[in-house]
Amino acid sequence: MANDRTRAEAGFTLLETVCALAIIGLVSAVLVPAIPFGTSRTTFESYAVKIATLIKQDRQSAIQRGVSTATLIDPASSRLSSGSTGASIVLPRDIAFSAVLARTCDGAPAGQSIRFFPSGLSCGGTLLLSRLGLSLQIRVNWLTGGVEIVSGDAA
Repeated sequence: MANDRTRAEAGFTLLETVCALAIIGLVSAVLVPAIPFGTSRTTFESYAVKIATLIKQDRQSAIQRGVSTATLIDPASSRLSSGSTGASIVLPRDIAFSAVLARTCDGAPAGQSIRFFPSGLSCGGTLLLSRLGLSLQIRVNWLTGGVEIVSGDAA
């Protein structure tokens, strides 16, 4: 009799196994959505390069066509639009986006844009992208119209 009792207590019953699996399933159903599946560092950096490229294309278009061209910036919707090609870049929601732009440009209100002149000069501006401790600035020099990407911590 003592042998039967130890044999029965030695293993798990089907009911105990099913309960353990159910608990594991419930916990994973709650925890998996909480794990951040956001933009990777590489993708984050590629967005900065895409934005810089779009801005450079607008500058080149202004020089080649001999007309002012503006890159439209909408931080509220995380969207940038090319004034020359109409191409747009929409950033994912997990990337914070802000802009420091000129109030006036060539004597007129600049609005939410970076304007390039036929000479290649610009009204300038700085775009800031950040995500989970990473930040990058895309700077447009007002004098030269040059575009550069720098670490967000740079002064």
